Amino acid sequence: MREPLAAIPGVQLPDLDLPYEDGEPLESDRHVTQMLLCLSILRYAWRDRADFFVGGNMFIYHSLDQAQQVIAELEGRAPKRVAYRGPEVFVVLNVDRQRERKSWVVWQEGGRYPNVIIELLSPSTAQIDLTVMKELYEQVSRTPEYFCWDPFDPQAFVGWRLSAGRYAPIPPDERGWLWSEELKLWLGPWAGAIQGEEAVWLRYYDAEGKLLPTGEEDAEAERQPRLAAEQRVQALEAELARLRGKRGRSPR
Repeated sequence: MREPLAAIPGVQLPDLDLPYEDGEPLESDRHVTQMLLCLSILRYAWRDRADFFVGGNMFIYHSLDQAQQVIAELEGRAPKRVAYRGPEVFVVLNVDRQRERKSWVVWQEGGRYPNVIIELLSPSTAQIDLTVMKELYEQVSRTPEYFCWDPFDPQAFVGWRLSAGRYAPIPPDERGWLWSEELKLWLGPWAGAIQGEEAVWLRYYDAEGKLLPTGEEDAEAERQPRLAAEQRVQALEAELARLRGKRGRSPR
């Protein structure tokens, strides 16, 4: 599927349609769940904000040459999976959240590149993500922060921050968390069940170390006090009924 390539002011562009999907699945169900977790939590935490965009498994077009190469690949005129498409998760700040997008086209976004990128490593992509993609995000998109997380190996969690034009490693704290200066959040491991699967997941924590909940977790946390109160009322009503019944029985 494709969307029109908008013209850059003052520049004549060829009549191209930009693909926004290639039918390639993620590495595993856990990769899919992890990606959706990263997206949904941030959208929920920032639900009252309209000045950001969070994309997942979405094409990012940073140049006309790259766009033409992607089109050539998908049309079978070039080797597949050579041209850059996009990361599993990216965040762009200070943009209109409500604008409809099928892909992120830099020249349609006022030249804005992602502020934060998260790649989910797998055996088939880890080497590229840690080398080629790292260089691309450092030298081309100038993405301020880049994180790599392996859903099957939490110990492989790493991140970098641009410093003087080059990526410098973000040091983990004693919990193994990495601080995102762009998001003003910690990123770190969390062990538990998501969608019924027990694993160690990448989650966000606020500056004080409090876990950012999913919408479902938040709803459950609000439901528990109400449920406990209802149970106390039911217990009191049962005890009252028992006492009334005892009082109403005739003496022998």
